[in-house]
Amino acid sequence: MKSIKTYVLMIGLICIAYTANSQSMKPYTESSVWDITMIRVKPGMGEDYLKSLNGGLRKLYDEAIKQGLLVSYKILSGDASGQGDWNMLILVEYKNMAALDGLSDKMDAMEQKVVGNEDVQKKIMVSRVDMRDIIGTKLMRELKFQ
Repeated sequence: MKSIKTYVLMIGLICIAYTANSQSMKPYTESSVWDITMIRVKPGMGEDYLKSLNGGLRKLYDEAIKQGLLVSYKILSGDASGQGDWNMLILVEYKNMAALDGLSDKMDAMEQKVVGNEDVQKKIMVSRVDMRDIIGTKLMRELKFQ
């Protein structure tokens, strides 16, 4: 009789442990981190803006991928849904949140080599002001279903 009680107790404990564990399991895993910039390209400036990005930003991001600082990047273009909406996204993928630690200094040094000195960088940024407005930025975690 004592062994039956022990057996029933053990099964009860296993059921409780299983239930608690299944409730804490998430149906997804956390994946890479995306830095998203929402941009409204001004009318008639799309090609000029893309040429500007191709001249500096692409070179910088390609080098950052080679050095393992970025996983990937994408530029998406589409129609705005309204007058104040964005029509272009720049997405930059990082391996994880830890990849952002000290990233600014590394990217600044790389930008000096790839794009040019501070004066060159300022000229590029000033020219882009006439081509686009930055609507906002977000840092988001990609979730993958299991």
